[in-house]
Amino acid sequence: MGKKDIRLSVLDQSPVRKNSNAEEAIQETVKLAILADRLGYERFWVSEHHNTKSLAGGTPEVLIAHLAGKTGRIRVGSGGVMLPNHSALKVAENFRMLETIFPGRIDLGMGRAPGTDRLTAAILNPSNQFSEREFIEQLNDLQLFLHDNEEQGIHAKVKATPRSRSLPQQWLLSSSGESALFAAHFGTGFSFAHFINPVGGPNAIRLYREHFRPSPDLKEPNANVAIFVFCSEDESKVKQQQKIIDYRFIQFERGRFEPVDEEEVEKAVYSEMEQQRIAHNLQRVITGTPDKVKEEILNLAEQYDVNEIIIANITLDFEDRLKSYELLAKVFA
Repeated sequence: MGKKDIRLSVLDQSPVRKNSNAEEAIQETVKLAILADRLGYERFWVSEHHNTKSLAGGTPEVLIAHLAGKTGRIRVGSGGVMLPNHSALKVAENFRMLETIFPGRIDLGMGRAPGTDRLTAAILNPSNQFSEREFIEQLNDLQLFLHDNEEQGIHAKVKATPRSRSLPQQWLLSSSGESALFAAHFGTGFSFAHFINPVGGPNAIRLYREHFRPSPDLKEPNANVAIFVFCSEDESKVKQQQKIIDYRFIQFERGRFEPVDEEEVEKAVYSEMEQQRIAHNLQRVITGTPDKVKEEILNLAEQYDVNEIIIANITLDFEDRLKSYELLAKVFA
């Protein structure tokens, strides 16, 4: 698979840096979206997280509207809306409105995880039972609301507003592979979160392709993979960024979701089990100089048999984040 076969996209989580704030985090996301649009990235997705100090993106449907208005070409969407937190009707209306304002540029990426802890999820949606059956019912309801079902029943009486002339692209997101069969059944795109779970992804995408059923929105299977990537021409900066990534992962596993700085990274002491986790987590990340990163991305694309890689990137310095995306665009140009 050659470099011209690979399309790059962005997943941005609006990270809040130490001694910064949510306003600056969102403005940095806007600047990154404008840059990604100019550099030729395929799509720009934003995430949904709740009850955390380190990420500012809690309402992707609001942020998407702002980002799409600031860009002109790139597809903008959710990576993703955590469907169990919402009603299917409201999600359909939010994204039909976005598609009405920005036709042909909106992606509706959906996940099953709450994007937060169970307590917060229960407050977001008190009726959420965290069950597979309910998630499937929500997906089915969403299809009926998006496509103006005319059969008898509630979907014949209740219509999603506005009646957009086109629909957003739908994607199901997964870090376990469970949703691969759901995406195949409903005929949506499928995105595997390798940056969360580096195990089982290629098999999940194979299952998705084998069981895919064409839908009114998608005639052939469409899959991509998301991974953390940091690229720099400065090898010392690459090494430092890897240490920061290692530390962040361990902090998340400890239940700490706060911004970090270099001083605490340097002072960190890990248990033997945490050192094993760090070794395992290396599979979730690609770091290096441009040529090394390019080679590893190509290998990942071949492993998954996809031609689109979604890049996530969290750095302590925003300029490093921008530069990493610039170098990636250049090496795959």
